[in-house]
Amino acid sequence: MASRVVLHVGLMKSGTSYLQHRLGANRALLLERGVLFPGETWRDQVLAVSDVLGRRQAGRAARGRWPGLVGEAGAHDGVVVVSMEFLGPAPPERIAAVVGAFAPTPVEVVVTLRDLGRAVPAMWQESLQNGGTTEWTEYVEGLAGGRDPARAFWRQQGMGRIVGNWVAAVGPDRTTAVTVPPPGAPPDLLWDRFCTAAHLDGSGAAEVRPANTSLDAASALVLLDLNRRLAEAGLEKRDYHTLVKFGLAKRVMAARGGEPIGFAPPRWLRERAEEVTARVAATGARVVGDLADLTPVTVPGADPAGVPADVRLAAAVDVLAGATVQRAEQRRSGSNAATVRA
Repeated sequence: MASRVVLHVGLMKSGTSYLQHRLGANRALLLERGVLFPGETWRDQVLAVSDVLGRRQAGRAARGRWPGLVGEAGAHDGVVVVSMEFLGPAPPERIAAVVGAFAPTPVEVVVTLRDLGRAVPAMWQESLQNGGTTEWTEYVEGLAGGRDPARAFWRQQGMGRIVGNWVAAVGPDRTTAVTVPPPGAPPDLLWDRFCTAAHLDGSGAAEVRPANTSLDAASALVLLDLNRRLAEAGLEKRDYHTLVKFGLAKRVMAARGGEPIGFAPPRWLRERAEEVTARVAATGARVVGDLADLTPVTVPGADPAGVPADVRLAAAVDVLAGATVQRAEQRRSGSNAATVRA
C-alpha cells in the first residue's frame, strides 16, 4: 500500500504542463527513489481524472479509468504523485470522492498558483485554443463582470476558493500552495518549489523544455478569425480538438516566435488579486515560495487590439505554410507505415 498520495491540483496555466512533463521524463529516476508517477503516459492520468470527475469531454476512453489508477497507486509501496489541473476547481463532493478513493492512505495536496497579470493573456489564449471567439479587449473588460468570460476565468483562477476547498477536504497541514516564481527567476525554481512542497527528492532530475508554449499576439488573432469561420461551418468539437488545437495551435502557431501578448493589469484586477491572496493566506495552507509572487505583473508585448493588418497577414501565411509542411510530413509518415506493413 502507498505510504502517501500527493495530488498536484495546480491552477490552469500555473506551470502544470512543465511539471507534468518533467515528472514524466524522470519517471524511472523517481521510481528508484520510491516515487510512482502512475500510468504508462501522463494521458492515463488525464483519462482517470476525467472519469472520476465525470468529464463528458473525454468520451468513452475515460470510462472506468479511475479505479485502475487507484489500484496502481494502492499496489505501490511508497509515494504516489498524481498531477492533473482538472482537479483544482472540482466541487467539494467530487473532491471528497477523489480523496476518499485512496483511503486509508493519507492524501497531501499541492496547488500551484500564478499571478493574475500573467494568467489573463494565458487564459485568453487557452479559450481561443478551445474554439473561443471573444476579442481580446472584450475578454479583458468582461472579466470584471458576472457572466462569461468572467465565470469561466474565475472558475479556473479563483485561488482562494480552490485552495479553501482542498483545505476543507484534507486539512491545512496537508495542503501546500506553491507560487510560480516571477519573470526572470531561474528555470529550475518552480521544480524545486514543487519538490519541496511534495517532499520529493528532485535532485539530478533531467531538465525539459518549456511546455505548452504561448501563442504570439498575431497568431492568436489568426486563430480568433479561424474560429469564427469554423463556427459558421459547424466543425465538430472532436475535429476541432484534433485538427486545430493540437494540429495548428500547439504545433504550428506556438512555434512562430512572434511578439507576445502584452498586458498591463488594470487597477480592479490588482485589487482583486489582493483580496484573493488574502483568502489564500486565511486558509492556513502552507506556502512554498512567497505570496508576494501573486501580485499581478505587467506582461511586455503587443496589444492584440493594435496588431497591424500586415503583421496579421504574415502570421496567417506562416500558419498556412506550417500546416502544409505538417500535412506533407503526415502523408510521408503514412506512406512509410504502409510500406512497412506491406
